[in-house]
Amino acid sequence: MGVKGLYSFVTNDCPGACTAVNLKVVAEEHRSKYPGSTPVLVVDAMCCIKKWYTAESWVCGGQWREYLSVLDHFINTFTAAGIKLVFYFDGLVEPKKRSEWVRRRLDNGKEIAKIFRFIKTYKQQPGREMFFIPSGLATFTRSALRTLGQETICSLREADYEVASYALHNNCMGILAEDTDYLIFDTAPYFSVKELHLHRLDTVMFSRQNLCSRLGLHPTDLPLLACILGTYIVPEKVMGRFRNQCVASYCAKSQGSNQRSSMILAVANYISSISRSYGSLIALAETLPLESDKSLLCSGIESYLLPGQQSPWLPCDFSHCSVASVEQEVPLCLDQEILQIAKEKFVRAESRAYAFMCSGEDECSNTLEDEDDTELSGQALIFLPARQHIYSLLLESAKDVNGTYPVVKEWFVYAGNSLKQPDLVQPKELPGGTPSLRSLWLSSGPETEKLRHWTFLACFQLQEIAEEIQALEASVAVVCCLLLYLFLQVDSLSLEDLNAFLAQTLCLEGKSAAQLANLQLPQVDSRGVQLGSLFIRGLALMIKANNTCGLPFKADDIMAWSVFDGNLFHTKYLQAHKGCSLHDLLEGNESWLAKFQDLMSLICKTCSARGRIIQSRQRLDSFVSERPGRGRGTHFRNPNRIPSRPYRDQGSDSLWWRDRQPPGHSYESQPPGRGYGPRHQPPRGQRF
Repeated sequence: MGVKGLYSFVTNDCPGACTAVNLKVVAEEHRSKYPGSTPVLVVDAMCCIKKWYTAESWVCGGQWREYLSVLDHFINTFTAAGIKLVFYFDGLVEPKKRSEWVRRRLDNGKEIAKIFRFIKTYKQQPGREMFFIPSGLATFTRSALRTLGQETICSLREADYEVASYALHNNCMGILAEDTDYLIFDTAPYFSVKELHLHRLDTVMFSRQNLCSRLGLHPTDLPLLACILGTYIVPEKVMGRFRNQCVASYCAKSQGSNQRSSMILAVANYISSISRSYGSLIALAETLPLESDKSLLCSGIESYLLPGQQSPWLPCDFSHCSVASVEQEVPLCLDQEILQIAKEKFVRAESRAYAFMCSGEDECSNTLEDEDDTELSGQALIFLPARQHIYSLLLESAKDVNGTYPVVKEWFVYAGNSLKQPDLVQPKELPGGTPSLRSLWLSSGPETEKLRHWTFLACFQLQEIAEEIQALEASVAVVCCLLLYLFLQVDSLSLEDLNAFLAQTLCLEGKSAAQLANLQLPQVDSRGVQLGSLFIRGLALMIKANNTCGLPFKADDIMAWSVFDGNLFHTKYLQAHKGCSLHDLLEGNESWLAKFQDLMSLICKTCSARGRIIQSRQRLDSFVSERPGRGRGTHFRNPNRIPSRPYRDQGSDSLWWRDRQPPGHSYESQPPGRGYGPRHQPPRGQRF
């Protein structure tokens, strides 16, 4: 979160606080100081994600192979300089930070609305000034770094606290981040990722000592300065009147380049004028508004104290208790052995289950979704039935004496959700019964493997086709499961959409990051953008299901770079909706054509058995370069047979089982096994 206004102050009004450095030189100095040791740079990964995602295309669902290659280059550059990287990720949203999290999500929603307005107006991706990270980027970044052999840690407390603590107690050469809280912590040097020039390893180091010299403060005074200026523990508005009093008495308006800088100087002047004692802090607390908690300042200062550190502003016996920790909320009703395994996986950034099992809360940030598209529900609603099954697995041992699951609190962003309160979601038993985590995680042998696969498929209500799915190549099986789930949930998905998804999956084989980066889109379609994000969110959910079920699939088989590329999908989406022939859609590859037909047969047969008929719906009117007319594509005359080669030049092509249903057919009621499609959005404020 950082301290508001502090970054601007240190860069504009604090000479010497920002120093240009070369990290190779810093590493050499560190080796001299600690002979025989390897210089370690602790990376606050969430501060770096925007820096890492350099692919030109970002709206179509993500350029995942390109992103993986960027991360690999980033790591190799530091390795070549003899610097080890340790990556930290946030482990939870602390309850006190929830309001700030909600505010940012609502602001992001406004940004996304602007992006879609631009796309629909100009049929192109906006410029980098409107950049919004692809959906699921944090999830897949954790996996990518592990794939690349990096030490990746998920914090049990606030990430910045653990980063600062790790850096201090492991004699690290510094912290790479973009958060002014690292100036407040008394820890290793803080380097800017924003100012990093990777090819030279040049960046800016923020000097804690020079900041203190400019402000006339001691390093132990910085936590109090931060609290008065406003932190997530001490809200900015709480100290507003006091800050104004400081400015009025100091008359510092001419000493800073702006009002905020003048305020920082005035607050620092006040702190330097009083005795550095707990009594002074108590007196300051009396100036808080009557309704405020008088212990806020103590808690705020303590949140910056790392293990073994003390503050002159706090009593000697003040206990470390205010920093949020996942472990503080562990429900005693859950099996402790399973919790320990979940905790170990959590810390290694392999699974997020531990935080959920401890708090009973789940969350998902913004997705690139068009709120004005009434045909497509938000991914939060589409994947709700699958999440309910996953929740039942994770909370199986937490049921009460009546066999009732605890209610899950969901903070998911979707159209119409104000996020003023969480949605209350009831976990749902798997069809055929919910196995225990003990049997999924601790058992072994062929029967256990079979159980894991069955359970994974049951989470997506596909257990009856387990044999067909297991016969497929693993990464293709993952895509097939996801597409089946999506097409059974969302009636508005068409045959053209299915053609595009399958074609991109098959055509991705063998393509390099450079080849994918060079794909040029003639235009960008807003619906295609949303479908790309929907697919990626589905993959992220499948990762969660796979981890919960004891890894029936290898982790790499579900990774985005194995099965999806945004540009390639969008290319296939545009081609499919223009009526492109199947031969052209599959780039003339006969092997891909055979696989395509087998997958199409399985998906359509399974959907048909559930009463879901996948129909053609070419969206020629959404493409500016197209004119109404005859299309070219695939037309299957017999609904029970896939032809050995595509039919072409059949007039209105790609009409899947056209003779079986009237045009525009949709279900007004929800057949068994179906979830929330566009006609089935759950009521707000109720339990699901």
